[in-house]
Order: sequence, then structure tokens, then C-alpha cells
Amino acid sequence: MTAPDESAKVRNPAVDRRLRGETLERGAVGLDVAALLARTGGKGAAPLAGTDGSVVENGGSAPSADTAQGAPRMDAEALAAAVTAVANRYTDTTLDADTDFFDAGGTSIAAVEFVAALARELDVHLDLDTVFFDARPRRLAHRWLAEHAESAPPRPDAEPEADTDDLAQLFADLAGADRLPVVAAPERVAPRRILLTGATGFLGSHLLLDLLRHSEAHVVCLIRADDDDAAAQRLEHALRRFALPWSREVLRRVTPLAGDLRLPRLGLSEERWASLAAEVDAIVNAGAAVDFLRGYPSLRRTNVLGPLTLAELACTDRPKPVHHISSLAVFNGSDAATLGEDDPTANVAALPIGYDRSKWAAEAVLRRAGEHGLVVTILRPGGIGSHPETAAHNPRDLNAGITAALTRFRTAPGFRYLNAAPVDWVSRVAAQIVGTPSAWGHTYHLTGAPTSLDQVVAETTLAGMGIRVQHWEQWCDDVVRAIREGPVPELESLAQVLQSPVARRQLAAMVTAPPASAARTEAFVSANGLPAPATPGPAARSRMLTALAGAGPQPGDQPYLRFNETLTGTVGPIGETADIPCDLRLTLSVASSAQMFTARTIEVTGELICAGLADEPLAVEGTATVRPHDGIPLRHEVRHPIMHYRLTLRDSSGGSWWLEGYKFAAARRRMVRQLGTQMIEIGRTGQSVSYTGEVAVPMHTYLSDQIDGIQIDPRLPERQQRLAKLLWLSWFGGQLGKGLLEPILRVGVDLLDLRRAARKEHRR
Repeated sequence: MTAPDESAKVRNPAVDRRLRGETLERGAVGLDVAALLARTGGKGAAPLAGTDGSVVENGGSAPSADTAQGAPRMDAEALAAAVTAVANRYTDTTLDADTDFFDAGGTSIAAVEFVAALARELDVHLDLDTVFFDARPRRLAHRWLAEHAESAPPRPDAEPEADTDDLAQLFADLAGADRLPVVAAPERVAPRRILLTGATGFLGSHLLLDLLRHSEAHVVCLIRADDDDAAAQRLEHALRRFALPWSREVLRRVTPLAGDLRLPRLGLSEERWASLAAEVDAIVNAGAAVDFLRGYPSLRRTNVLGPLTLAELACTDRPKPVHHISSLAVFNGSDAATLGEDDPTANVAALPIGYDRSKWAAEAVLRRAGEHGLVVTILRPGGIGSHPETAAHNPRDLNAGITAALTRFRTAPGFRYLNAAPVDWVSRVAAQIVGTPSAWGHTYHLTGAPTSLDQVVAETTLAGMGIRVQHWEQWCDDVVRAIREGPVPELESLAQVLQSPVARRQLAAMVTAPPASAARTEAFVSANGLPAPATPGPAARSRMLTALAGAGPQPGDQPYLRFNETLTGTVGPIGETADIPCDLRLTLSVASSAQMFTARTIEVTGELICAGLADEPLAVEGTATVRPHDGIPLRHEVRHPIMHYRLTLRDSSGGSWWLEGYKFAAARRRMVRQLGTQMIEIGRTGQSVSYTGEVAVPMHTYLSDQIDGIQIDPRLPERQQRLAKLLWLSWFGGQLGKGLLEPILRVGVDLLDLRRAARKEHRR
């Protein structure tokens, strides 16, 4: 529970950058850290008030290091006041010297600007890790002066001040649970009115919909907003953002409640707190500050004191069960062989980052609350993957960033196991546990089956994305370098995380994590007839990677596979003899086998030489589709399409034509010839067809071009190159073979139908 005398926050009328910061953090493009640092030098920011009442404009008059040398040195209080004044220009609400920058609405993007402003205006050069660890202006001032004693005036009578001790703070926070009253166990009945926190987050929004779908409960959603109407708008935006339905029926069973998990009594009035305690009969906490850069002091109000406040609410009026979304991060640094649901968590001192410690502390607080009579259920997801159908994902999730880097750069850090499951499964199981009283009071791992590195390598190879596995430190360096050299601004937030020594400790813990076991969860899933976690299909995976802008193969990238195709024949004007020679020299390529399996499309480039169209070779680009329309004959056509080419032809002066061609399969034709013969139509762009004809692959080029001439991405290991070629030949040959058999099977069916009709006629 936070101190009751903490000051209430009000809107900062000067500058409100939170919306822009959150938009950028959600994956908006076009602004990286370098650009942000450059932009902070521009004019237009609010002036900085000095401790003597003077005003320093942001701009050319900012003091430099040289001019600062002659200025009087600031003491701790003066520097804290100056840092506070700068910080207030980048937060959503005003803050004092003892309020955390992020608790006042600052974002990680705003933190970059804040650090640059401190360096430019106060000659105080802090690194981002220092700010993320503990972003209270007074602490930042003291830390800077402790590291730069020459900047502070001598204070012979001052006692040395201890640095921030987050472990001491953590255990002091745990003691807050000892002040909870002892209560009786709640009644074990399915809840009818649920308080849900974190409903605007990735998991929380899916959990809200599953609570509505699979129970009769009404859900009160605590949302950080100025009023209840603004809370409803934030909730609607979150659900739509994650491709979830929003309707009057949803709103009929949902009450958006403006409040703040970080504040005492959730920021509610005494009357609203009392009425909420009386009306809800279950509490589900999916709210958390998920940030691998921030330290424990910066995260504690949301991640530790927030759950403690919810425990206080659960003890007020009638006792209520508490269901808390935790994380497998509580095991990071553990040397256990497996991570069991009832196994002891890691030693808190061994946890590598502030986020892990805050999740550990939240569980410890709630365990102490359980000793006071509360029924507490701990739900621990690992990585939370994208939705297998909608492809909705969390763009700020580290796992999503690693997936994007894997797809974009074809490299992955060497890890032991990934303990992850798709969001729809995590949400569905969590909602079922909340609605099943007999399941309360235990710990559940919502992770699905662990995935080994060998499995990931095999799956990506089969998907045509052969990857290089690197030591995680080398992987971090290479990915950051690739993002900056690209540049790939869409992945700049990942580069910022991977550059941080603090966040690298988290990654080191992830890659060495043992597999998680979930015996209790598996038994619950089986007993309640719930499905196993679904793997995202090719279409959903493709949509997710498209959403991760810039993550997929880029123009100019080495294709996964390519081969040449030469076609020669004749064309002629419509209604006339086709006697004009026409040659096509094409290169067919695919970026990944997922492109083949999902859309069955192949990229086509090359040139066309046809004197009847142009005196010069025409550049060719377009696509070819294998078994278009699933091989169903076109209208007014009995032949089955094997391949469909849609190409654009261009000359050097900018003139363009279109070319459309089909390879058909029909009964009673030579099968090999059908594979290489293409019926084509050509016309000027925007006009109807003017030339038709037929081109075919010369038999002597087929083996050398389309089998022996297959080229695989040379970056892949030799073994993966051989496997890729085998996969292509098997898939492509199977598709063409199916296309050739379809007309024969159709003739066979027709013959059977004729014999059946003849027998019926004979019986008459």
C-alpha cells in the first residue's frame, strides 16, 4: 500500500507527450533514438525555471560544458529542483522531486528526450539505464553528484547518503502485507461481478472477452483515465487494436472505472472504494508495468503496491478471491533442472532485473496476504505469443522483437527452451480458472509445452527461413548493428533494449532457462475439456510479420530459392497467324517457403524479346501462381490450370504492357509438354488484349535450369541448402503432379457417370 499522503497528480498544461510516446512504443515508424536526440535540440520546449527564479529558454542560450565551468556549483537540493523542472516537460502529469518519472506518465521515448535535455541544459550527463533504474529527480541528482564530487559544493558536516537499495525497498514493501486484517475464506461460488485490472493490455483485453464469453459475470475494468467516459474510450481502442469485438453487448456487461493501480485505494474516493469492495466478488489482476529497462524502484508502485492494494480491497467488506497474473520471470537466475508449479522461485538477489524482482515481490506480497486468510491464485504465463487466427500481438514484447529479428535477419540467439503459448490459450485457461471455484488457491503455469532450439531450427527450415544460431551476446551486437545500419526504425525499440546492460541480463536468463512443467494446468485443461495451445497457421503468422513493419524480407534481400525458366514460341495479333518470334528469359524466386505454402506464389523477373512489340528487350516483373483457383477449370474451359503468370513488361522509355499466361493440363496430351507450354495474351497497359500465342520450355533447358540450376540462399548452412532444394522439388513436383492428374481423374469420373447412366437406361 502506498503512503496515503502521496500528492495527487494533475494534468500538465504545458506539454503532453504521452500520446506520441505511447504511439511510438506501439511500433510507429520513422523516428529512432538518434532522431529523438537530434530533435531535443530544437526550440519550442517550455522554459526551465532556475532555483533563483530566473528563466532559461530552451535553445541557443542553454549553457554548455565550457560556460558551466565558471558557474557556481549546485548543491543537491538545487540540482534536484532543476532536474524536476526539466522532467516536468516530458511527463503526462506534474511531479515533484520524489515522484518517479514513469509514474508521472513518462514513456521510454520521453526518457530519451529527458536525458538529452539534462545534458544540453544542465550539463548533467546520465545514461538511460540510470534513469530507468530509479527515475526520481532527487535520486538522479544525488547519483550524479555522488559520481561527480567536483560538481557539488563542499559539505563537511554532511553525512554520506546511501545509494538506492532496491532490495531493502523490496522487503519494506513486503512488510505492508503484514498490516492486512485476518479474514475468513471467501465463499466458493462462481463470481457474478469481477474487478479486472489491465484490460487495455494485450493479455488483459483477451482475458476480458473470455470472461464475458465463458461466464455470466459482469466485469468492472479499472482503467487509468481522467473519468469513466475516457476509460470507456481507452477500453474500446484497446479491444479494436487487438482485433477483438466491441459492441453494445460488450459494454452492457462491462463497467469502465477510471482509477489507477499505482495509487492508494486505486485513486478512488472513499465512497467509491467502499461501494466497489461491496459489489465485486472476485478480483483479477492482469495489470502490470512490463519494462525490462526500468529498475525495481521505478516499477514497484504498479507491480507490487498495486497488488497489495488489491489485497486490501479483497479484505474489505466481504472477503474476495484474488487471481494474479504473474510471470515465469520469478525463476530467472534459478539453476533448477525444471520449473515446476510448486517449486521454489529464484533467490530474489539472483533475479537479474527490476521487472523480475517486482514480479517476485508481488507473489511474495500475495502469499503473505494468503496467510491472512485470502484465497490467492497465481497464474504464470511465459512468453505470450500472437493470436493464431487474428495475428494480434504485443509489439513491445521481447519475444515479438526476437521473432521480428529472426525473420528480418535470419538469426536467433542460442537458447535452451522457449516457454511460451499463444494469447488466446493463455486467456482461455485463465478465464476458466477464475470461473471454477475448486481451482482457486493454487499456482498454474500457462506455458504450453516448452519448445527447444532444435524444434525452432527445424520449423524455420521447413518454413524456408533457415537461421543462424549465435551466442546471445554476439546475437545482440549483430542485431543492433543491423538495425542501425539498415536502418530499420521499426525495430529501434528492440535495439535500445539489446544495448542496455540491464536488459541483456534478462536475455541471458531467458536463453539459459530450463523447461517449465505444468502438471496441474495440464490436468485442469484436460478435466475441463479445453483445447491444447494452437500453433499460428501460415496466414496468421504472415499477418503478424506484416504487422511488424519491416520485419519480413526486404527488397534486395537474397531470395530463399530461385531458378531460371526459358520459354520460346510465337505470337500474333488477334485473329491473325501467330508467326512473330517471342522469347522469355525469366528468373523465378521465392522469399521463403511460407510464401509458397500460403499463397503458392512465385516472384518473376527477367526479359522478353519480341520484335513485334518493341525493338529492344522488355523488362519483366510480376508473379506466377501454382495451381491457381485450386486447379478448377476456368469459365468456358475444360482444361485445368497448372500455373498462372501475371507479368508487367516495360521498355526503357517508360512504355508498359501486360502479359497473362496459363499452363494447362488436359487429358490425352503429353504430360511433360503440358508442364512447359504456356498460352499467353499481351496488351498495352489499360487496354484489352492485342497479341496471343504460345511459348514453351525447350526440353534441353528443363533439367539444367529448373532442377540442377536451383540456387539456394548461400547464407544457409550446406545441410539446410540441400534440405531446402529437396523441399522445393517435393512441393513443386507434388503440386504439378496433382494438376496433371486432375483432368485424368475428371475423365474417369465422367466415364463412371456415363456407365451408371447406361445401366439405368438398360434396366428400363
